[in-house]
Amino acid sequence: MKKRAFLLLAFIAIVQFSFAQEANYQLSSHILDITAGKPATGVKITLSKKDKNDNWKKIDEKKTDENGRIKDFLNQDGANNLGIYKLTFHTSPYFNSLEQKSFYPFSEVVFEINDSEHYHVPITLSPFGYSTYRGN
Repeated sequence: MKKRAFLLLAFIAIVQFSFAQEANYQLSSHILDITAGKPATGVKITLSKKDKNDNWKKIDEKKTDENGRIKDFLNQDGANNLGIYKLTFHTSPYFNSLEQKSFYPFSEVVFEINDSEHYHVPITLSPFGYSTYRGN
């Protein structure tokens, strides 16, 4: 009985430790291809931050998943992420892979993080236009 109780307590401790180790991210993005009516997968998105001298510094770069999402920009654990940021959506390779002509080789969305809330910056995309908003 003691062994079973010990194993149960060890399991609970491992589960709690695992959840405690999950990182929190302050920024996410999503691309919906409105022409195809589905998520845009495999699109590279570059995150940059404006420095004190008004220069852009690349912070991170990822590709959208099968749902057109990137969920893990800007680790929030103990970080001060205040500032002006830019997401560069590298759309030309995406449209080239679909053998579609497009007008914008990339699009950039500039925004400001001024608190510790979560920011979601999605775009709706077509070969000749895009739109963005602050999501949740």
